[in-house]
Amino acid sequence: MRQPYLQLLISLFYCVVSLQRRRLLQELGDQKIPFLAPSDRGFQQLWDTSYSGLVLRKSCSLPAELHSRVQAALLTLRRKGCLLKDLVRVRDRDVFTAVSRALLGEPGHTYRYLDTRLFAIPWHSEDIDAQEKPVAELKHSLSDYHIQDREEHESGQGCSQPSPPQVCSGPVKFNVTLLNYMDPAAMSQLKEEPYYGMGKMAVGWHHDENLITHSPVAVYSYSYPKESATIECFPSSEGSSSDKACWRIGLKVAWDIHTPGLMLPLESGDCYYMRDDLNSTHQHCVLAGDTARFSSTHRVAECSSGTLTYIQSRCQEALSNLHTDPDTGSHRLVALLPATLQDCEEIHNEVEFEWLRQYWFQGQRYARFCSWWTRPMEQLEKDWKLMETMTMLFLAAVEEEDQAEEGRREMAEILLSALTDRHQQRQTWRDRCHSSLAQTLPPEEAPVDRPFWGVDDPSMPLPFDLADIINRVESLLWR
Repeated sequence: MRQPYLQLLISLFYCVVSLQRRRLLQELGDQKIPFLAPSDRGFQQLWDTSYSGLVLRKSCSLPAELHSRVQAALLTLRRKGCLLKDLVRVRDRDVFTAVSRALLGEPGHTYRYLDTRLFAIPWHSEDIDAQEKPVAELKHSLSDYHIQDREEHESGQGCSQPSPPQVCSGPVKFNVTLLNYMDPAAMSQLKEEPYYGMGKMAVGWHHDENLITHSPVAVYSYSYPKESATIECFPSSEGSSSDKACWRIGLKVAWDIHTPGLMLPLESGDCYYMRDDLNSTHQHCVLAGDTARFSSTHRVAECSSGTLTYIQSRCQEALSNLHTDPDTGSHRLVALLPATLQDCEEIHNEVEFEWLRQYWFQGQRYARFCSWWTRPMEQLEKDWKLMETMTMLFLAAVEEEDQAEEGRREMAEILLSALTDRHQQRQTWRDRCHSSLAQTLPPEEAPVDRPFWGVDDPSMPLPFDLADIINRVESLLWR
């Protein structure tokens, strides 16, 4: 089945990353790889030759009025409590992100990272109530920002740009923006950057996930109080008393200890782009300054399986194999072809574990800040419940004595694989919902173990705990 293989690949990926990191640290020993900052000789040449996909737009290249509206919206969003830490999955264990965040984007879009699916607050939604007012303010500011960015970036305009941009082939159609809030005063145990000695990291070395290949990432940086932007902010690799004064980004060629790293200071209102293949061939980190900081990271998320439209079409595909009698309301499966049954069960698991449980694991945050997702998720749950009925009918067909032995065995193997996967994943999600970390969250943010139902719930066609049914199917294969 799709999900176990995906989890295996993720686990293998983290093992490889861990081994590569350990190998690099062992090879370096007590030494550090050199890095260059703007005050270092050779900085511009290094940028042009090894980091040409990085483009900086100074704050003065955007209208002051636009800065004012975007920054006011970010502050309002934080004041309303819309930026929250995520409980994510790293190497088979749950951890809180050090960064508080929210996702805005095209209606029905999601963004997946670290086994967590974020559901976008739509920036084009018209049904805005008083509680969602900061979202509306931010939505309009970001829309203006996208337009301004596309027009000026394509024409090569900008202010004090260290490395001139290449002309893009067309407008950048960002579909989501991940809003981040970082306060070093509240971020205990910030780790030292291990390879170059660049300083304390607010966000460690990484590639941005779940993006269209070679699509650009544009990051708007806002640090406050505004006095921080006046600091002379050009630390060098030799160290400086101003190292901690401003926020910086670090870049390195992935798994390369020979090319010097690059460190770029950011003033409040600066925007930088990672273009072409920079995100895939390089890694970046965020180095903490003394002040709090917002970033709005505009992305072209890979959404082939990450939009509401997609999962709704998958539901329709599965439910097309279910016939409901208009007079009696009774159900039957249209076809018992093994390929069709397997596809239906995979969709069943996808809806439950990639959408319903992902949504409810994040508590009431979406209902609190944005009503847009409420009805779609209710409909997905209704469709999922019909798929529970389909699994019940599938089980009845497998246990039917009149079935031909060869076809019956093939169906039993398909059903057993789907049920085993479902049973294991339900247990994993239950454990996550009731973990010690989850219990530290306030009620409105705490994970909700949903869908869940008791043993004798008459509205559900199958039990939540599938152990007995799995044993029944296994017994058919032992005969």
